[in-house]
Amino acid sequence: MKVQVKKILIISYYWPPSGGSGVQRWMYFAKYLKALGWQPYVLTVDEKSAAYPILDKSLVNEVKHIPTIRTRTREPLKWYSILRSASETKGIPQGVVATQTLFGKITAFIRGNLFIPDARKGWRSFALKAAQQLIQEEEIHKVVTTGPPHSSHWVGAQLQKEFGLKWVVDLRDPWVTLFYNAQLYRTPWAIKKDEYQEQIILQTADAVITTVAGEFQDYLKSKVPKQYYFTIPNGYDTDLMESISNELYPKFHIVYTGLLTSNQEYHGILTALEELQDKYTICLSLAGQIQPEIIEKFKSKLQNSEVIIHGYLTHEEAIKLMKSADLLLNIIFSGAQKDMISGKLLEYIATQKPILSIGDPDSEAGRFLMQGSASLMVKSEKISEMNYFIEKAYQGKGTLKNIFPNLEEWSREALTKKLIQVFEGI
Repeated sequence: MKVQVKKILIISYYWPPSGGSGVQRWMYFAKYLKALGWQPYVLTVDEKSAAYPILDKSLVNEVKHIPTIRTRTREPLKWYSILRSASETKGIPQGVVATQTLFGKITAFIRGNLFIPDARKGWRSFALKAAQQLIQEEEIHKVVTTGPPHSSHWVGAQLQKEFGLKWVVDLRDPWVTLFYNAQLYRTPWAIKKDEYQEQIILQTADAVITTVAGEFQDYLKSKVPKQYYFTIPNGYDTDLMESISNELYPKFHIVYTGLLTSNQEYHGILTALEELQDKYTICLSLAGQIQPEIIEKFKSKLQNSEVIIHGYLTHEEAIKLMKSADLLLNIIFSGAQKDMISGKLLEYIATQKPILSIGDPDSEAGRFLMQGSASLMVKSEKISEMNYFIEKAYQGKGTLKNIFPNLEEWSREALTKKLIQVFEGI
């Protein structure tokens, strides 16, 4: 008897060689779906057409055995980036909306009021055509759309209507309530239109997955109570973690990786480090997309410390840097305290290094993080608490471990098994 292959189509704008944490969620789901007996197909954007803010070509190796269809798209963000920075990628905003200039204010208004739900909705027609052809050729009966960009969910809605297949929506980040939407000068008309689109998608999908439960899911349930909501967080890849050894720096090494923008409360930790630098020998590594003006502030304030600017690192290089740390630093986006637990935070936890996170302790991320034996979520104004924790990590250099209960439950493979339960249950 021939065993029927379980096929699923993943529609994701972000895919290798796109870099950043947004791409890694479904990259690893696809990897482990295949390992667990499923056949994932991926529909994404051709990298020549896409407006990817960062590239990480090393990630391509993780999904080289996954059938991938790439399409063209129409990308207004490329023109915005060229006008802003003379580059197709450097000017694409991540985590912050630049509104300091008149040009910034005008483009923010256009983005917030004309491109609803987002400026990547030009991909929709290309993705739909390619998906229709693939579904017919491969007889696929399950589809997942992941956003942002949330415009991609409309492709899933059309496919469900046309083929009667099962369709799952994955909200990596919030939609209407995403924290930087408040910076887009949205009119009441634009907000109402965006809320309407969000509600239609929530009503139509066969299931909705989020990375956190709590207040974010409460909000979604208030909009559409009769829906199946599941929580599958981001995680860490066991294979990658185990392949990289700990190589500690001679100095006390504090590491920050990821985005760092004006939308994050970094001033408190900067003050804490400034107070400690004359007492302790500190090396601070900043890696990722750090706003230049923030880099200058750290260099200016920490002249008695060693400040290393690594720039953007590949995923493997970032993990290696994390594992060289004596203390890992995390700074939550203002306004995103209750809606997100980043993949980076899960990877931090997997290293078993002490973690100091700046944000609201009474949030999903705060309560989650505080399960660790050497991790702290603290508000930005609590300088003395930061200093105490940093000194504790300093005294425990090389020996202090952050033990997290049931860590294996947050591995990418374990989370993919939870994902399969959702697919099989709809």
